Amino acid sequence: MSETALSEKHCVPCEGGISPLTREEAERYLKKIAPEWTLTPDAKELRKDFKFKGFQGTMFFVNAVAWIAQQEGHHPDLEVGYNHCLARFTTHAIGGLSENDFICAAKVDKLITKK
Repeated sequence: MSETALSEKHCVPCEGGISPLTREEAERYLKKIAPEWTLTPDAKELRKDFKFKGFQGTMFFVNAVAWIAQQEGHHPDLEVGYNHCLARFTTHAIGGLSENDFICAAKVDKLITKK
């Protein structure tokens, strides 16, 4: 039986009370998403800078990410510029990463994946 792809899973509400992923656990999840995602040096945040041809594409992307975040109940920090959007995921309630961060990252990647 194959493992469910992260992009097919749904976030589980997190109100704290669990430990964040260790660096080793986060690195295992990192292998399951697009290679452009990186961990911060302390392994408490997942980030990727998405590039676009202009402002309109960036804003379409930002709105789509906001829709995913609302559906999943898990919200990234977004830094938006004219032709890029830096998406940063962390689970604030636990001060580090959880599976939810990787689920949302995988869903965000599906927005721009060419088939």
